[in-house]
Amino acid sequence: MNRERLTPDRIRRLKLPAEVAQAFLWDTDAPRLAVRVTVGSKAFIFESKLNRRTVRTTIGDVLAWNLDDARNEARRLQTTIDQGMDPRQEKADRIAAVEAKREEAKRIKAPALEAWQAYIEARRASWSARHLLEHETVAKEGGEHRGQGRRRGESDKTLPGILRPLLVLPLEQIDADRVRAWLRDEATHRPTYARLAFALLRAFLNWCSDRPEYRGWAHADACLTRIARDELPKKSAKDDCLQREQLPAWFAAVRQIQNPVIAAYLQTALLTGARREEVAGIRWEDVDFQWKALTIKDKVDGERTIPLTPYAAALLAALPRRNEWVFSSPAAASGRLQEPRIQHNKALTAAGLPALSLHGLRRSFGTLAEWVECPAGVSAQIMGHKPSATAEKHYRVRPLDLLRKWHTTIEAWILTEAGIEQPGESDAGLRVVRNQL
Repeated sequence: MNRERLTPDRIRRLKLPAEVAQAFLWDTDAPRLAVRVTVGSKAFIFESKLNRRTVRTTIGDVLAWNLDDARNEARRLQTTIDQGMDPRQEKADRIAAVEAKREEAKRIKAPALEAWQAYIEARRASWSARHLLEHETVAKEGGEHRGQGRRRGESDKTLPGILRPLLVLPLEQIDADRVRAWLRDEATHRPTYARLAFALLRAFLNWCSDRPEYRGWAHADACLTRIARDELPKKSAKDDCLQREQLPAWFAAVRQIQNPVIAAYLQTALLTGARREEVAGIRWEDVDFQWKALTIKDKVDGERTIPLTPYAAALLAALPRRNEWVFSSPAAASGRLQEPRIQHNKALTAAGLPALSLHGLRRSFGTLAEWVECPAGVSAQIMGHKPSATAEKHYRVRPLDLLRKWHTTIEAWILTEAGIEQPGESDAGLRVVRNQL
């Protein structure tokens, strides 16, 4: 073992012998300290014995470490050895602690959008396609060109999602004060959408507060109920609904719509009381003309089967079979109808009728059914409402024929009030339809 008292000059003159991978020069003042020379590098190292095994660790480059500091570090490491601890493990723990601290600082400064994406991926399998789209929409960056689908008054580029201003902030900065200010601003021009976004944000923050990687800086109290109650206008029940005397004007205007798919869609929505997406999602395999039944993908129970009434059957039988969807649309990427509201609003304006949402058609079915004294449980079952009483939950099992009796009566009454002749039973049977591409 080559041992001399180390000096800066000796360290500077130390060379690596030829055909040797490394060489050592040991210090006499600190016997466990040496300078190791390799190709292009000189470093202070420490070597000792622990449990009869050699322990060697690098202290640092000779250009970065002062000689006296290196000797002090070697003595400290020997003290660690004497206490039965491996200095290599100590060094690894120290490096790990520094790295963890660095990662924590990085995570604290990272935008909440990263946690939002992790949240979506974690919950994706449990969400419907519509719920997933809502989360993606509220966080979108915006700035995309609208193209030919731009409406009058809209900018050329899409706007950022409603939650984007919050999600670009670090997670720890999304606190109650920040959310309150955001909600106050959004409530002035889109309160309904702000209410939905607030609910999505609250679920996200609650998820973060349960995750160890986000728990330390996620403010679960940032979306308390009282904040929404203070900043959002009071939520009132919507009451848009077709009245009995409005039926002739509504049917006349809707039947004048040039697109037969949209015209049929709107009438079917009224005559079945189904939800907007339930009607749009009807496939040809769901329509049974022979046994006069219609299967609807229910958002609550998965699916429900309701009667296919004569007029509704005639509407569907007249539609072109371009693909799997009853209400098809060649222009839509999905192949089915996506946005019937524009034509519906035009029809309402032409008929001089007040504003009526697509959900208002569902509300209209339930209201108009009372004119024929239909039992509330029957209309609720047709519409896909959950039973609201013990008798309905446990003691009413209505077969399709019983539902058909009342559903046909409701349809006949609506058509009579609208001045439309009800088709006969034979008018809505099976027919051969060529594919219209």
